[in-house]
Amino acid sequence: MGLVGAEELARRLEAKRVRVLLRYRYYDMKYVVQDLGISTPESLRGWISVLGWCAKAADSVADRLVFHGFTGKTAELFELADIFGRNNPDVLFDSAFLSAVISSCCFIYVSAGPDGFPRLQVLDGANATGVMDPITGLLTEGYAVIRRDDHGKPERWAYFTPEATEIWTAGERLPEVFPHKAGAPLLAPVVYRPDARRPFGHSRISRACMDLVNSAIRTVKRSEISAEFYSYPQKYIVGTDPDADRIDKWPATISKLLEITKGQGDDKPTVGQFSQQSMEPHLSQLRMFAGLFAGETGLTLDDMGFPSENPSSSEAIRASHEILRLTAAKAQRTFGVGIRNAGFLAACVRDDFAYSRRMIADTELLWEPIFSPDASQLAGIGDAVVKIQQAFPDYFTAEKLRTMTGI
Repeated sequence: MGLVGAEELARRLEAKRVRVLLRYRYYDMKYVVQDLGISTPESLRGWISVLGWCAKAADSVADRLVFHGFTGKTAELFELADIFGRNNPDVLFDSAFLSAVISSCCFIYVSAGPDGFPRLQVLDGANATGVMDPITGLLTEGYAVIRRDDHGKPERWAYFTPEATEIWTAGERLPEVFPHKAGAPLLAPVVYRPDARRPFGHSRISRACMDLVNSAIRTVKRSEISAEFYSYPQKYIVGTDPDADRIDKWPATISKLLEITKGQGDDKPTVGQFSQQSMEPHLSQLRMFAGLFAGETGLTLDDMGFPSENPSSSEAIRASHEILRLTAAKAQRTFGVGIRNAGFLAACVRDDFAYSRRMIADTELLWEPIFSPDASQLAGIGDAVVKIQQAFPDYFTAEKLRTMTGI
């Protein structure tokens, strides 16, 4: 199958870029929700309210993914730990995981430094794309915008082929060409929740999440407007003398003592107050949207800002976050493919040799526990380890115990 070319990949990127940037606006809480114009006064239509639920949904998964190393003979042979260790891994992995969770995928751009050692750079889904090989998870060709101007227009971009990387700069007719022997484009995708139909995955900030946040923000806005009437209920006076001096409304509202004289016919004016508005409908509706959002993302109402009256135990908290644990465990598996591929490409660049992708097949990634165990769970793990070790000596290694306990 032939290559589709840089122009076609650039067109595909621009088509998907809009949706990726939309999700980043929800994550950054910069999206302006449309006002339905039913109950909001005209003067308050431009009032903007925000909620951080989408950021909470993305961070709840990304923050639980803590990568701490490789295991396997080929991992030592290729010195993968050294490659990532010299590329600021604390920032590299956190940036890659969060970007993939938000935009469904990110890309690790591999290039050779001045000393020939590979450099790794994370590019989000709004600035890179490609054609994926469904067997290996590598690309057959790729395209990435490395730098944009203040208006979002590409200033420097790259086209990746299995033989070379072409770096283009705006205003120049010819690219800089950097040949390599990796046998695949030096752009490794890191994908969140891929499937056969969408190999570049799904975003954690789904359409349902965005729609629920829109509704919740409108509820918050309506509650803020209603709070003004709740704080100062409307009052009225009927039967006043039309020839009397008009009462200044604001001092009359906050005054401790108000004098109202009789009319000419000794008619006493009637002072009254409209029934006070209740905030309960708004709170109930906001709680409903919080419950729907929690069900969509595997969170709980405690996570959404509605704490329960009785604090839960560690076991109860873990049980209530079972869906979140499964989501994070699946992310570990799919992200592991991208990290392994990036390490493979970096090793080919470092050694200037075309290694076979099958040589890293036994490389496994080590992760910290998704939920750190407390003292009681550590005691239970210790008892289980002793019994299993008696039945299968030397089964547990230091790496396996760290994966289970984080110690």
